[in-house]
Amino acid sequence: MKILIVAETDGARISEKTLPAIAFAQQVAPDSFTILAIGNNTEGVETLAGYGAQAVLVASDPKLAKPLAESYAPVIAHHARQLGADLIAGTTTTFSRDVLARVAGILDAPMLSDIMSLNVNGSTLIAKRPICSANLIGTFEVEGSPIVCTVRGPAWGKPEARGQSPIQQAEVPSDIPTRSEWLSLQGGSGGRPDLTQARVVVSGGRPLKDSETFEKYIGALADVLGGAVGATRAAVDSGIAPNELQVGQTGKTVAPELYIAVAVSGSVQHLAGMKDSKVIVAINTDPEAPIFQVADYGLVADLYQVVPELIEALKNGR
Repeated sequence: MKILIVAETDGARISEKTLPAIAFAQQVAPDSFTILAIGNNTEGVETLAGYGAQAVLVASDPKLAKPLAESYAPVIAHHARQLGADLIAGTTTTFSRDVLARVAGILDAPMLSDIMSLNVNGSTLIAKRPICSANLIGTFEVEGSPIVCTVRGPAWGKPEARGQSPIQQAEVPSDIPTRSEWLSLQGGSGGRPDLTQARVVVSGGRPLKDSETFEKYIGALADVLGGAVGATRAAVDSGIAPNELQVGQTGKTVAPELYIAVAVSGSVQHLAGMKDSKVIVAINTDPEAPIFQVADYGLVADLYQVVPELIEALKNGR
């Protein structure tokens, strides 16, 4: 099986979000995968060369300076055809969902999303992925070539360091569509780590009342731990937290070393986005809250009393 891994990029630099997809390729086809990086004078391409890929292809062009799916998808499809790829994959992110769905359309190929395992049975691939808000794991058979997929980051982890791969300039098709225009990128500020990559995530729910209270308690606790801030859908829908902080089935999937859920009840939709976390700590006034069923440590207490005490203790090294 030949695999083409699509590197996660903002057009200017390579993201660490690429790593689970490389780990996937190492496990499924360790000797026959290629990595494709797209952008314009992209930084960090050399970081992709130490994982044993047959080659790291770099498609660089001013038209590719911004990660527009309309522009990137034809480039990926072009190199998938040239490589004779049996499978095209990227880590499950907003970027890959956008771009790879277009690639599947261009290639008239079947697509699987968020896969957790993959086995080959002759010409049939057998994949497992979460379904029903991640309460069940579904098994799916897919036939055809190529197959496009996104892989669930927490299920594959990080790749092993292996032999150096050659970095090669890749052909850029002349007919890249230019109908879409990049306007701007809106995201969180404050210098906090990326929510999907952070070692520590502190999430808050709707009981935080307003954005100022949310930042005072959740933001401050995250900052003292050097972590990222997350939120429930209820908090986002109430205007307490911005949309990019939403964790859950319709938000982002995270799997940090430590996840602290403050005033989070633990709905099925929220659990779908964070239950792969290594250690889960829950703080809630309701002892019957579903979050306690998945928490490693639980504290039934008022967040307005406990969180400031916890912040102070952490600042003093206790």
